[in-house]
Amino acid sequence: MLSYGFASPAVSRGESQQEPRAVALLDEQTSPESDSASESGSTSAAHPADGNSEEKQKRLIAKLIPDTTVLVETPPTVIDLDGVFAETEVAGDGETLVYEVLHNTKEKVSEATIEASRLTLTWGAVGKSEIIVRVTNTSTGRFLDNKFSVAVWEPDYWHLVLTVVGGLGIFLLGMKNMSEGLQAVAGAGLRRMIGAVTENRILAIAVGTGVTMLIQSSSITTVMVVGFVNSGFMTLAQAIGVVMGANIGTTITGWILVLKIGKYGLPILGFAAFVYLFSRRDRIRYVALAVMGLGMVFFGLELMKNGFAIVKNLPAFEAWFEQFSATTYLGVLKCAAVGCVLTFIVQSSSATLGITISLAVTGVIPFETGAALVLGENIGTTITAFLASFGATINAKRAAYFHMLFNMIGVGWVTLIFIPLYMPLIRWLIGTVPDPELGTPVVRDVTEAIALTHTMFNITNTVIFIPFVRVFATLLERCVPERVVRERPHLTSLDVRMLETSVIAIEQSRIEVLRMAHGCKEMTDWMKDLLTQEIADEKTVQKAFHREEILDTIQDEVVAFMAHLLAGNVPLDVTEEARRQLRMADEYESVSDYLIAVLKSHLKLQQGGLRFPETDAEDMLGLHEMVADYLVMINEGLERRQVDVITAAKSQGEAITRRSKELRGRFLSRMSEQKLEPQVIVAFNAQLNAYRRVREHLLNVAEAIAGEK
Repeated sequence: MLSYGFASPAVSRGESQQEPRAVALLDEQTSPESDSASESGSTSAAHPADGNSEEKQKRLIAKLIPDTTVLVETPPTVIDLDGVFAETEVAGDGETLVYEVLHNTKEKVSEATIEASRLTLTWGAVGKSEIIVRVTNTSTGRFLDNKFSVAVWEPDYWHLVLTVVGGLGIFLLGMKNMSEGLQAVAGAGLRRMIGAVTENRILAIAVGTGVTMLIQSSSITTVMVVGFVNSGFMTLAQAIGVVMGANIGTTITGWILVLKIGKYGLPILGFAAFVYLFSRRDRIRYVALAVMGLGMVFFGLELMKNGFAIVKNLPAFEAWFEQFSATTYLGVLKCAAVGCVLTFIVQSSSATLGITISLAVTGVIPFETGAALVLGENIGTTITAFLASFGATINAKRAAYFHMLFNMIGVGWVTLIFIPLYMPLIRWLIGTVPDPELGTPVVRDVTEAIALTHTMFNITNTVIFIPFVRVFATLLERCVPERVVRERPHLTSLDVRMLETSVIAIEQSRIEVLRMAHGCKEMTDWMKDLLTQEIADEKTVQKAFHREEILDTIQDEVVAFMAHLLAGNVPLDVTEEARRQLRMADEYESVSDYLIAVLKSHLKLQQGGLRFPETDAEDMLGLHEMVADYLVMINEGLERRQVDVITAAKSQGEAITRRSKELRGRFLSRMSEQKLEPQVIVAFNAQLNAYRRVREHLLNVAEAIAGEK
């Protein structure tokens, strides 16, 4: 029986080999190649190929020399044929063997020569050739033909670049589609999750983790947090908890890639695309969108792997990658720096994680280098939130700075223990197997090991930071002190990047509508003071007018933001919520206009040296307080999403209407009893009408909260 009894021929780097398969066809079997060669007169002179049965009994066919592929300009390859055929039946025991090249389809690809039982393959032009080497036992006359193929290739760098870039693009688009699908399916649940953030740091971490797992991007979550802190929806302590949770949630990407469905990515993509295109139910369509995104993620990853497989065979690239080997502390830092820069350029830690896993799985970089790259990617992803903090409030800047501080400190201490403790722990948890080429132990599953490295880093870092949340909040408050600045009549919290995440975008715009609601409440408080003053305080008056300008700007920016949002592919429930918010923004802006109308009427009286009679002034102040309480009730219903607020709104609104009519009747009665200035009469009626219009617009807000048309 034949056996594979030699080591693989020593070829240059860049060579890929097919596993050799030893096959013997004895006695009655013939070789078509040998027969054709014999007919052409290329057989051994000692054994003419006359095609008779005696020759057939002496012929053996085997595949002992493996198929070989080498890079162009590779030095000649030398194969010891005695070692190759020593264990075959043709060799016998100490008998003389004669070797010859029987057939070579393309000598320009590889010139095959034999000298002193050594086969020399001299590589030439790019292409493929098939070679037959015959060994003959001069004592028995038996011979064996060995057929193998050789190929010379040169790297196609355009193919490499286009394959990797195309795979990365499909990967990123898949992440986007998967995120959109998951968000649409989660819908209101995701919004409730965001609203559940409290001072409880564990709950805040859980919310950050859950939201990021659905959004599939810690960058978007942290930008969202910066926006929420900027608009006053979140405190700094809450934001810190959510940011830490976001770092844990982003590790889900690595575990998704652990699934061994890479080759099924394209079929999954195709099947889900048909469901998405032809299904009429929104929920099914968005589930299909998420599945389609998953298929694109794995298809893109496979493309990147195929592209990087070429890199492994290029000595220049391999030598370059060896400069970033994570075998020393300095090497770990260099790898982390590369990961940081790469993530900064791509603006997606998920994308760089996919690139890292592709490089590691194809063997371009060892697992340790990939793990060190992942550490740097955690720092690179913080730049997005940092950029989002420009022009934001001080607290928003602090939240962004904490994100950077959290990851930099984490990477700092992990790199110190990376080689002696962290990597051995990962290998122990994942398990090791012998390297098929070197025999040294390597991790059992590279993708799983990198995912675990990412997850352990963020979980451990979070556990360490949890007890010091308040400490870091205080530290940031001291390092980034408050600055007294004039309130600017434009927004900074609506971020166009949120438009890619419709569920989060609609929640962020809701925060702006709440800002309008609270702005109207502040205006009623200031006006209460102004209505009771003999001479209106100029600063308070200016604040009220300035706030009305701000609310006008907020409405304009909310409308523009919503227009961009609704122009995209958004779920039906998000579309309905957007329409409700547009309606509420318009109503609150109208409320501010009518409150200013009351203030202008009051100031005009003062400028003319006039005022309401004392009884009428008290009545008007009482009506103002009723409207202010009504506004507070509606605002609470909006903030708490109380659909049943409409019932109380209708009842209390009718009370305001009755009170207005009653005051009008009293005023008209007093007009007949005492002489009043025309300006006083006009001002009183104008203010009554303004308050009634405020009541109507607030009732419209309550209807929008309840979902009524």
